[in-house]
Amino acid sequence: MRTFPPYRAQVVTEIPITTRPQREQALAAAGYNAFNLPANMVTIDLLTDSGTGAVSTAQEAAATAADRSYAGSESFFRFRSVLSELTHYPHILPVHQGRAAERVLFSAVLAPGRISLSNTHFDTTRANVELLGAEARDLPCAEFGDLDSREPFKGNIDLAAAEQILTGPDGNRVGMMLVTITNNGGGGQPVSMANLRAASKLCRAHGVPIFLDAARFAENAWLVIQRESGYQDKTPREVAEEAFGLVDGCVASLKKDGISPMGAFIGLNDAELAQRCETNLIATEGFRTYGGLGAHDLDRVAQGLREVLDPNYLGARAAEAARLAQQANDAGVDIVQPPGIHALYLNAGRLLPHLPASRFPGHALACELYLEGGIRCVELGSLYLGTLDEHNELVTPAPFELVRIALPRRVYTQGHFDYVAEVLADIAKNPERVPGYRIVEAPATLRHFNLRMAPA
Repeated sequence: MRTFPPYRAQVVTEIPITTRPQREQALAAAGYNAFNLPANMVTIDLLTDSGTGAVSTAQEAAATAADRSYAGSESFFRFRSVLSELTHYPHILPVHQGRAAERVLFSAVLAPGRISLSNTHFDTTRANVELLGAEARDLPCAEFGDLDSREPFKGNIDLAAAEQILTGPDGNRVGMMLVTITNNGGGGQPVSMANLRAASKLCRAHGVPIFLDAARFAENAWLVIQRESGYQDKTPREVAEEAFGLVDGCVASLKKDGISPMGAFIGLNDAELAQRCETNLIATEGFRTYGGLGAHDLDRVAQGLREVLDPNYLGARAAEAARLAQQANDAGVDIVQPPGIHALYLNAGRLLPHLPASRFPGHALACELYLEGGIRCVELGSLYLGTLDEHNELVTPAPFELVRIALPRRVYTQGHFDYVAEVLADIAKNPERVPGYRIVEAPATLRHFNLRMAPA
């Protein structure tokens, strides 16, 4: 069946066109850190899919009609209605973005010495756990260890490892389990309903609350329909509702599958836990009916959540990612298989074997994509996950050296992605010319956002 995006452009934004010397100067001034680059020096921005999607005319119309009342606004009730119908949680708290939702919820369930279990904690998730003095333990399934295998659900949590912790000496320290759908830190891979159901049963048996990081709940639902037996005749909404029903609550950045520049929420079943979260929310984010969001964001998100579950939209987005994945493979660049939807994860370690982990091949490939074509993306390898000594030298490398190229929703055309594939192909023709990098300075926490590098 032919697929194409079920929308058309009505307003466009000019793309910066730069020269190689200009990009060399900009990257050096940024300390060879893509997060420091000014957006007007980026041609194709694939740094993240968070808050970068194109909003629809229906979303903008809803935002224009928003009610800006401080308390009890109509915009909040529309926001809550959409999320209540989707998740069936009785307690819905708006928050300005996902990391704030994490901070509020984790503060209510974790404490110093407690443990958070997850298929993979992403960067701010881990930071919010550790800032509370708790410990974040990643339990990705064994199948993810083979980047080339086409196992359909490599985002699953390792149930045997989780059970071993829960029944072992650290079992009474476990404060929660967080299952991220899809698993962003695990190559954008989906979580199966069978795995989520078993994880829920395990947590209930041990009295441990289980939550979803549901930022990409719709894309996970679509991949479940495509890959899991018994779900082929389900709608994305039906799968999503079942997933929310298996857990005690969720946090979700709505800058992803809410297709909004800003927004998040906390959804909970437990009234007492919701009350603790609400108290924190009011003290630090905003009143319970806006949570730090403008009224236009509440309405924009409510409409975006209706649009994201459209099977035509999800099918076209998945096809877009699959086509770029095939183009990368045809160019000689391996990716984490099978391709997900929100991002592709390039195997930089395999493409650049001349660079040891200490010279950060993932970061090197990300820099080369910018220098060669003005494409901004991010490393997920030893720079992000490795451990450093006091001199910022790598001590323990990451298991894989990856580069994430995120795909913003409804932003770029096939022509833009063809250009990305061409740049990749040019790099792959002569990969040994790509230099490694060393760290000049780096903070102790969330270093990839603020560090400065230099060619080695």
